[in-house]
Amino acid sequence: MRLTTKGRFAVTAMIDLALRQNNGPVTLAAISQRQQISLSYLEQLFGKLRRHELVESTRGPGGGYTLGRKAADITVADIIVSVDEPIDATHCGGKENCLGEAGRCMTHELWASLNQRMVEFLDSVTLQKLVDEQIAKGVQVEDKPAVRRAISSTPVVKPIRVNAPNSVFALGNAFAKS
Repeated sequence: MRLTTKGRFAVTAMIDLALRQNNGPVTLAAISQRQQISLSYLEQLFGKLRRHELVESTRGPGGGYTLGRKAADITVADIIVSVDEPIDATHCGGKENCLGEAGRCMTHELWASLNQRMVEFLDSVTLQKLVDEQIAKGVQVEDKPAVRRAISSTPVVKPIRVNAPNSVFALGNAFAKS
């Protein structure tokens, strides 16, 4: 079994989100920048996480993502399964037809047993446990930056658009039409 970037990135992004959600919704752009994960890839992953109700989205200014449940109620298995990551070490994908019509291979039970242990392990690790480990390692969670407002100390000067003829000929044409 090989855990692909899809599963690793989803777990990493969820840890980042859980670390920072107390400051309000977390943007994918911020997670992308901190974790060096493509923004478009995060958008795909978070679409799946949202459909599985592991995260909730908030639109508009100040929007972003928050956890859909408490971090203690989300397991690594939940995250990996929600992004369609297979947790399977068997050659046949669990269908018991490793050898086609001949049935299972000689090691099918070994790999099926490994699958069961992996699922049990991933189901025993909560997102909260991973967050606590990061905090214990000394990961600093910055406060949410102050909201920047689009108010400037200098007034915005908009050009005045005059709807008037710009030549003698245009002036003559304007009078001719009236």
